[in-house]
Amino acid sequence: MADIVSLHRQEPRDLVLREREGSVLRLTLNHPPLNVLSTAVIEALLAELDAAATDTSLRVIILAATGAVFSAGLDLDELTRQGANEDAGHDAFAAAFALSARLMTTISALPQPVIAEIDGLATAAGCELVAACDLAICTDTATFCTPGVNIGVAPMGAVVALARAASRKQAMEMLLTGETIDASTAKDFGLVNRIVPKQYLRQVVDRYAAVIASKSQDAQRGVKAAFDRQASMSREAAYAEAASAEAESALTPDAVEGMEAFLANRTPVWPGS
Repeated sequence: MADIVSLHRQEPRDLVLREREGSVLRLTLNHPPLNVLSTAVIEALLAELDAAATDTSLRVIILAATGAVFSAGLDLDELTRQGANEDAGHDAFAAAFALSARLMTTISALPQPVIAEIDGLATAAGCELVAACDLAICTDTATFCTPGVNIGVAPMGAVVALARAASRKQAMEMLLTGETIDASTAKDFGLVNRIVPKQYLRQVVDRYAAVIASKSQDAQRGVKAAFDRQASMSREAAYAEAASAEAESALTPDAVEGMEAFLANRTPVWPGS
């Protein structure tokens, strides 16, 4: 498990790189060599995401990483140093996992779609981060792993994320074996949407982001908000809420413009664009 130990520190201002192009925001993990999700990294990322949540001009967020590892998960080096504390590190581990959970739930709660751009290894909480994003595009050499069982830790956060991204048996295979899967298997499992050659990764992700950004923001926000909410409902309750919400959505300015444009066979011009 040496691949999930942080080997070096950076100043917090450098841990997440921010790049804005129009209505698309690219956030890049910049904590080489392993992009571990240390407390400082997660806090820097959360600060960006919290700000993005209130930016109505922002339509898509891309989450990428520098180097050969997308993310090797929580910084176990940082955490195990707390083992000498009076509580044997209990509070440090509890705080770290709570902060990680906040990161994952923040991504789900964001009004904007979030695309994970993966090149290299995404393991432990790094794999969980991929699963938490709305879409994921990876290179053909990317790999994925939830190795908690290899070190005697039940990866409960990954349970939550994978249960929502893959089928039960496929999620359980990753969680119970702790083995690494390749990009093709990750696509079969439903963990990623697309696999592309390394040299085209950013180009493809940028294209996806541009396509998403060109659509109705009101409709997309409604879809994302409803997606997780309906999962906990009965089929009947989910359809009842969907019918009511869709009726309301059909009366929004975006919907009025979209339907008029469709009937007139023209490209819609979204209000506020």
